[in-house]
Amino acid sequence: MVNLDTSIQVEFDSVSVQAHLSIIQNVIQRMAANSAACKTWCITLVSAVLVMIADKGKVEYIYLALFPIVTFAVLDIYYLGLEKAFQNSYNLFISKLHTNTLTTQDLYAVMPVNKGLCLLMKCGISPSIWIFYLSLSILIFIMKWVVFGFN
Repeated sequence: MVNLDTSIQVEFDSVSVQAHLSIIQNVIQRMAANSAACKTWCITLVSAVLVMIADKGKVEYIYLALFPIVTFAVLDIYYLGLEKAFQNSYNLFISKLHTNTLTTQDLYAVMPVNKGLCLLMKCGISPSIWIFYLSLSILIFIMKWVVFGFN
């Protein structure tokens, strides 16, 4: 059994430090890419549903287009929350590095920091979320009124 002393100070220019920072940066980039993919897929699905409804003339089904909006909004909020939590982890790591309190235990833990419901609620009111999904929802109502009238 290997006994690692977690109180050992880590060098600023260590290869382990650079690898750890690279790993966290890659995770943050993946979360941002997942968020962009949510928006792309949401537009695609909502457009497809609206085209099919307009083609068939079934105004009663137009609100089905809200389902992908809500689903992808929740998923997007989750990814944005994870992205922010990993940014917090990155910032905490850098802070420990600059104050010389970084230990070997910190190098081998890639965990989001402050991940929770409060962070998700803050992400839910983020302009990158609500402006996009609200405008897409408004588009559904505009289409209903323009294509099918005020029924």
